[in-house]
Amino acid sequence: MPTADTSHTGARAGGEDGAAAQTRRRIMDAALEVFLRDGYVGAKTDEIASTAGASKQTIYKHFGRKENLFEQIVLDRLSDIGEIFQTAMSELAATSDVEATLRAVAREFVHTLTQPSSLRVRRLVIAEASRFPKLGRAYFEAGPERVHAALSSCFEVLTGRGLLRTAEPVLAANHFTWLVISVPVNKVMFCGDDIRFRPEELDHYADEAVRVFLAAYRAPE
Repeated sequence: MPTADTSHTGARAGGEDGAAAQTRRRIMDAALEVFLRDGYVGAKTDEIASTAGASKQTIYKHFGRKENLFEQIVLDRLSDIGEIFQTAMSELAATSDVEATLRAVAREFVHTLTQPSSLRVRRLVIAEASRFPKLGRAYFEAGPERVHAALSSCFEVLTGRGLLRTAEPVLAANHFTWLVISVPVNKVMFCGDDIRFRPEELDHYADEAVRVFLAAYRAPE
């Protein structure tokens, strides 16, 4: 009996998986647009389907309820936060030039966190925190808490090497991030998406944050 050729079957399966992934991504992108514009309550599944070029049945097949779709969108936006800073954190823990490396970390941090899309999602999660308390906590744990844990670990290493003086590394990490992002993030959160910062402005906030942070936490020579 001749052996069946399964190569085409595998290709079809892979193609179907790829098509399903593309459909899922298209729905998520469309839903994010609608949620950001109309809020969770105002967002209608019909509108999401129309924007995505998909049917309501397709949305239900991939995500079930609107609540599940909303949660998936938020968690998807957070999935890469740790990776963004992974290299920078590794360099920070190993550096012998704390000021220069902290400046590089601070600049990357403020430029990333002030992206309009990131801030709009942040505002949306805050607005819906009472409706989705678990999602709010998941956002906090995957975002700020994860970054602070990584930073505090670096600060512990640098303190052990005699380059910093951090009796409470987690608190020091919170001080650092707040010094870096408080001015631009607060302004955008309260004043809306039309606020824009020039790259040199964000660099200035980062550099000044490092200066103030080291005034408090640099180990005496």
